[in-house]
Amino acid sequence: MARTAVHSAVSFPRTLVVKTPIYLASIRIWESLYAAPFAYIGMLLAADGWPGWGTFIWITIALSGVRTLGMSANRLVHAKEDAVNPRTMNRHMPRGLLKSNEVLGMMAVSTGVFFYAASQLNGLALALAPAAAAYVVLYSYAKYFTWGCHFFLGWALGIAPSAAWIGVTGRLDPEAALLSFAVATWAGGFDVVYGCADYEFDKQYGVHSLPKKFGISAALWVTKFMHLCAAAALLGVGLWLDLGVYYFIGWAIAISLLAFENTLVKASNLSKLSSPFFKYNSVISMLLLVFTILALAL
Repeated sequence: MARTAVHSAVSFPRTLVVKTPIYLASIRIWESLYAAPFAYIGMLLAADGWPGWGTFIWITIALSGVRTLGMSANRLVHAKEDAVNPRTMNRHMPRGLLKSNEVLGMMAVSTGVFFYAASQLNGLALALAPAAAAYVVLYSYAKYFTWGCHFFLGWALGIAPSAAWIGVTGRLDPEAALLSFAVATWAGGFDVVYGCADYEFDKQYGVHSLPKKFGISAALWVTKFMHLCAAAALLGVGLWLDLGVYYFIGWAIAISLLAFENTLVKASNLSKLSSPFFKYNSVISMLLLVFTILALAL
């Protein structure tokens, strides 16, 4: 009897238990792990080491909130295309696993979490939070208006290290802007590649993309150029801040892996886009984080 009473007291509604993993899956944790290490790099460089547990926790909560907001908005805005695009029709909303009102609820909660976490960091972080929230929601509409939508997505991820920098220092320094540029060109370049996979769909459905505008071959060259810019920017960050040898070792390994990724996809063969190497591209950013930590600690 007592055991039954205790079990009832701590049990959760069945719908919440079922939906929670779906909510987590819908925000694509691996993509989140791509941006988060760069944010932590910005945090550590701003503090020239460990900023303290309080700052780390609130930056992490803020990142989680704004990431959930952005991905939820993206799924809601693109629900109609996702339902008919072969690459995306297995996502949660097209399959009926998440409803529009549930996604809106996720957006509302994540916005509140993001704003509160920003308020716990400093005044500038809180003042800029509405602009950041608006951007990560509105960038999803870019593909309806311009073939440059990939650059909008790149900056949606690129603001992470600058935001973390602001969370530590209460100001935006040029070094942080350079790091954000590196992330924006890195992530935007990969979005161009994924746009190549949607080339036929985009032509048929009428949405914009760089591959649709200029062709797949030209788009892949744009990606290579963007990733070259990202590599140069990351090198510039290391030189500007006079980071140790470990940072440059990590940079060399990460850029070698990035260069290898660019050889996997060709205009005549996009099959490697389904390669686990692309799915777990976040490993590269995590590797950069590890070597940045070593550079600061040793």
